[in-house]
Amino acid sequence: MSDGTADIGVIGMGVMGANLALNMAEKGFKVAVQNRTAEKAFAVRDDNPDLAGNILPAESLEDFVKSLKTPRVAIFMVPAGQPVDDEMKKIAPLLETGDVMVDAGNADFNDTVRRSKAVEGTGLKFVGMGVSGGELGARHGPSMMVGGAKDVYPLLEPVLKKISAKYQDEPCVAWLGPDGAGHFVKTIHNGIEYADMQMIAEIYGIMRDGLRLEPAKMAEVFRDWNTRDLASYLIEITAVNLDEKDPETGKPMVEVIVDEAGQKGTGRWAVIEAEKLGVGATTLEAAVAARGLSSRRSERADAAKLYEGVQTGPAQFFADETGLGELESALVTAKIIAYAQGYAAMAAASDEYGWNLPLGTIAEIWRAGCIIRSHFLDDIAKAYDKGHTVVNILQSPDFVGRVAKGQAALRRVVAKASLGGIPVPALAAALAYFDDYRRERGTANLIQAQRDLFGAHTFRRFDKDGAVHHQWPAV
Repeated sequence: MSDGTADIGVIGMGVMGANLALNMAEKGFKVAVQNRTAEKAFAVRDDNPDLAGNILPAESLEDFVKSLKTPRVAIFMVPAGQPVDDEMKKIAPLLETGDVMVDAGNADFNDTVRRSKAVEGTGLKFVGMGVSGGELGARHGPSMMVGGAKDVYPLLEPVLKKISAKYQDEPCVAWLGPDGAGHFVKTIHNGIEYADMQMIAEIYGIMRDGLRLEPAKMAEVFRDWNTRDLASYLIEITAVNLDEKDPETGKPMVEVIVDEAGQKGTGRWAVIEAEKLGVGATTLEAAVAARGLSSRRSERADAAKLYEGVQTGPAQFFADETGLGELESALVTAKIIAYAQGYAAMAAASDEYGWNLPLGTIAEIWRAGCIIRSHFLDDIAKAYDKGHTVVNILQSPDFVGRVAKGQAALRRVVAKASLGGIPVPALAAALAYFDDYRRERGTANLIQAQRDLFGAHTFRRFDKDGAVHHQWPAV
């Protein structure tokens, strides 16, 4: 048994780890902190004198473990991948039966499943927890998605509920399922985030290149949109970004920033896992691909010269109330479709891995603290709370009417952008998914016929009533 006084511990004093520890300390918990370079752990205490009494820096991992009350809870806030395995290997011999290791980084859920299995029979517990909201969320209240053995969650719940973001006083944290469930949900969250950001950027591109609006005017439009269906953190910060000026040149900051978007890999994981599950997350995929293409800036510059003479048609956008309303409606509709794809991936994973994910609860804990927090998530939560099975958000009565009404605007925006040579890959992918999904009879019959000639599969012939009339064996 330990004679420690710390309620919980955090290993890794990078930006996220330090802010999470400060959040806990501010909420009244005594927090042990440790870092590979001990100076950073002590700096967290020394740089925050008002919270110093609740921050217990440790010189070594042994001291860190000794400072924790039992059962000990150690949260890893270290880079994903091998560093997590390294920390587990170092700390496990120092822990006792019932102690808990929590990986709160952006982990690949497959690693979380592997780590959960690795501690089975050792008496130790492992939890994979997705944390969303960036450094500000970690400091003032993140959204947290917890996966692992259900009986471990009560040990974490008192701390997590206090430090989490709140939506109408409800904590934005929940246990979602065993082993990798929490990290999988965080991965899909990030995939949806990629899609949301990309579609907003595409609308910005239309405003800039199609409507020739100045950033300040665009900011006004996004602020207005933030009062209705699109009300969200991303729309809010887009307006702020567009209003910001570069202090050196006086130009709009958005015009000074290099056109090259970075990525940490979680969006790519979301697309890969959706494909493995047989779910077409095409809007998320388009967003990931667009970021990849943005990184080839010099290559794009060369291509621009080669195709300088390519003529495009008139974009025919209008910077009036009707035209801007069309863009707003298109973005709302595409956003619904992107979320439908993300939720379809989570539903498929829930079935595949036996997680029984609470999809309505996931929408609820995303309503505050996380990057994709929005008014729209309240609608998703309500759709799942009504007791009927939601096969796909696009079949939910709460969304069918909205998508049916908004698809015409999305269709016109994609068509006009294509004619004007303005790339809108995520908006176009959302529209294509919708058209594929709503079509009772598609074109896969021809693909199956082609495959049959390879000797790969059996195909079926239907009679006029749609029933199987005959089935031929593969050649």
